[in-house]
This record gives sequence, structure tokens and C-alpha cells, in this order.
Amino acid sequence: MRAIISVSNKSGVAAFARGLQELGIEIFSTGGTKKSLEESGIKVHSISELTGFPEILDGRVKTLHPAVHGGILARRDLPQHLAELAKSHIGTIDMVVVNLYPFIETVSREGVNLDEAVENIDIGGPTMIRSAAKNFSSVSVIVDPTDYDQVLQRLRQGTMGVDERKRLAQKAFQHVAIYDTAISQYLSEETFPEEMTMTLKKAYGLRYGENPHQEAAFYIEQNVRQRQAGFASLTHLSGPEVSFNNLLDFDAAINVLSSFSDPTIAVMKHTNPCGLASNDNLAEAYLEALSGDPVAAFGGVVASNQTIDLATAQEIDKSHYDAIIAPGYENTALELLERKKNLRLVRMPVPSANNQHLDFRYVQGGFLVQSQDFFTEPELQPRTVSNRQPTEKELLDLIFAWKAVKAIKSNAIVIAKDKTLLGMGAGQPSRVVSVELALKKAGDRAEGGVLASDAFFPFPDGPELALKGGVTAIIQPGGSVKDNEVIELANKYNAAMVFTGARHFRH
Repeated sequence: MRAIISVSNKSGVAAFARGLQELGIEIFSTGGTKKSLEESGIKVHSISELTGFPEILDGRVKTLHPAVHGGILARRDLPQHLAELAKSHIGTIDMVVVNLYPFIETVSREGVNLDEAVENIDIGGPTMIRSAAKNFSSVSVIVDPTDYDQVLQRLRQGTMGVDERKRLAQKAFQHVAIYDTAISQYLSEETFPEEMTMTLKKAYGLRYGENPHQEAAFYIEQNVRQRQAGFASLTHLSGPEVSFNNLLDFDAAINVLSSFSDPTIAVMKHTNPCGLASNDNLAEAYLEALSGDPVAAFGGVVASNQTIDLATAQEIDKSHYDAIIAPGYENTALELLERKKNLRLVRMPVPSANNQHLDFRYVQGGFLVQSQDFFTEPELQPRTVSNRQPTEKELLDLIFAWKAVKAIKSNAIVIAKDKTLLGMGAGQPSRVVSVELALKKAGDRAEGGVLASDAFFPFPDGPELALKGGVTAIIQPGGSVKDNEVIELANKYNAAMVFTGARHFRH
């Protein structure tokens, strides 16, 4: 048997090559790998001994040769293939051990220019991998150092069968696909190119999916153009393993919190914030958020954009939650919360609201792809359309409510006061029903509060319901053919109304 070893990641390769040598396998190698193996006392032949041709162009061309690819690709079950090899004095290659130039690592460094990136695009490596993977019926291809031990064990036992080589071939093709995708991403200048591939790396399996009968796992997107840690940076500190639904709530919570700079607490239930509040005092922010819907909060997820201190932890400890996510915990707060064995505690930084990425949603037969929803500068300075200007306090609450309503499923309505969500209506086909639900949750506290709607009011009935319920100011996108009727209604109740000129549907 003969093997070619040419690796960029040399972890464990010397021990693996020594194991191959002990099995009587002849080893051929290139440049740095050959030198490394020889320094470890392993007998290695140069690739040039196979090809009869020296490496040229600073090593750009060394394995691209019929003596290499003929030896890999020849079908052992076809006499004519073997006859052609014999006629050209080419021997078979039975194993290819290759991993590629560190392109992703290179372009992830700060200050890397295009020339340096291009020099780290591997050509010979992917070609050998693909050749070996195509001919897996006879050739073993190893791209992952974690497979070295298992391959050696199977070779020693004589159990290196076609099923194992097929497994390694699938892994090899995936390895090259990820590599090629990273290069394509790096070179692309388009947000929505004509063709697009995504690469995902499994982070861990999940006990089950949205429901117990569904299987699930969490994959991390690999994208050299969008260097965001996201849930790859999530640290599980305490409690049961994080579930599929936890991750959905965490994602929704992070999207909410990224809009707020003041200390803010969100209480999530089924990806909607049933409680949300900002306050200079984090413990007060939690209590105000809890007041939004104390019943719905039971069994939900608490999210904070600040390190959780002891005072906040003591208040949280009084209720039952499924999980808490925060950028950090004071030691005393962590010690207190860890006492609840069924409470999941995770740590993760809150990303910037400007951290743009593409939003992929699967539909039958394909994906809908859009840029991430974001706030524009003008909408955070809304235009007053009513006779009465909002007071300074109303305007602060209107902006808070507008940031909150963006995170709630459409048709979304938020009633807020003192930077606290008092009631919300979410996911209703009728905007009027959403107003009714928000008012019902807010109760008497709606008096003097403000209302935010994620899209315009098509008729005056929704705003009138809110104004009769005690709301004194409304923020909405505007743009309805009946805007004038809605504005006249606001003037009738001496309410302030502002238009943002932007909507935030969340289907």
C-alpha cells in the first residue's frame, strides 16, 4: 500500500504516519509535511519521486500530475485501467491524507490583503481530496485529524471496508465544499448573488425539537464575511441542557435587547416579550418587566443586557423561569441562582443592533432571503402629525414602545409607560384585536400610556379603542389611505400622534 500525506494542520500527523509505517505502508509527501515527518524519524519519499518532476512555481504545482491522480483514480476492478497504469509505469495510491491551506484562518485576521488571501487558496489539495473521494471503493481519504486513530485501528484489524471509506469520502467532499464556499464568500461583492451556498457546522445535538417527537441539533453558520459570534459564544453555566425552544427565545431576546442601551430586562414567552422595561436600576427594570404580564412570565426566559447583580438575582429568584441569559453574572448572583437545579443559566454578549446579517427562512422548495430588519435614523426622530406635540416624557415612551413593537409578531401592538411594556397584542389577523388584547393586559395602567403599532392603521377603529382606553400618544408608520381620518381622531381626543415612515412586520 502507498499513501500521500500533505497537511496544513499537522496535529497528530507524525503519530499517524508512524502507525502507517509500522503497517508497511509506503509514504509520499510534500514540502513542509515531508520535513516535519522526517524530523520525527519517519521514512518519507518525495512526491517528485512519483512524478519524476520537481515542484515548480514556488510550490503552486507539485501534485497536479498523472502519476499522482492516475494512481488515485484508477479503478482496481477494470483491467484496462491497471494496464494503462502499468504501461505508464504508474503505481496505485491507496490512501490520501490531506487538509488544506488555512484560507479561513488567514482571511479572518485583521489587515489581510487580497494577494495574501489568494496565495492561501489551495489547488492541489482539493484536487487530490476529490480524486480520492470519488474512488472511495479502493482509496481511503482522510481530511480530519480526529479520524486518524479510528483509521489506524481499522487498518490493524483488517476492517477498513468500503462503508468506512464511503463515510470518509462524504466527509471529504463536505470539507472541500466548505472550503470553496469560504473562498466564494470572501471574493463576493454582492449581497444577493445569482448563486449562493451556505455552510453549517454542528455545534451540538438537542434532546428534541420544538416538540418531543421532533429531532433537532444546533448548527453554526460559517461565513467569512459575517464574523459574528452569535450563539457560538453562548456559555452554559448551570442547569439542564439548553433546549430548541430556549434557543428560539434567546434569539428573540437578543434581538430585543440589542435595540436598547439603557439597562433593560426582557421576559420572553414563545419568542415574544411579554415583559420589557428599561431603568437605570437593573432590579427595578426586572420588576417593571415582570409587571407587564406576571402570569405569562411563569416558565419563561429572562434576558438582560447588563451583568446580573445580586439585587436583581434576588428578585428573579422569587419566580419560576426556564432560563436566564445575560452577558455576565456577579459571583453572588450566580451562586444564588445556581441553587435552582432546573434553571438554565447561560452567558452571552448582546450583539450590536448594527450587526447586519442575512435572514434565511425556509419555505416549500427554497428559502426566502432578506437583509436583517433594522431601525433607520429618521424613524427614531418621528414626525408629529397631530395638532399636539408629544411631551418629552411621551416621546421617550413612544421611542421605547417603537423599539419594543419591532420584536413582536405582527399584527403587533404595544402599550407602554415609564419605559415599561404594560400590554401587547401579537400575531393576530386583526389589528383591532391586537389593540383589544394590549388594553386588556394593561388594564387601568393604560391611562396616560402610549401605543405603538408595527404598521399603519387601515381604519380609525383601532386608535379610537386605544384613546378611549386612556392612551395619550400613538406612534405608527403612517401611509394608510385613511391617515387623515386617523389624525383627525387623535386631534379629537387631544392626543399626540407621530409617524415614523417605516414599518416592522414580523411574520
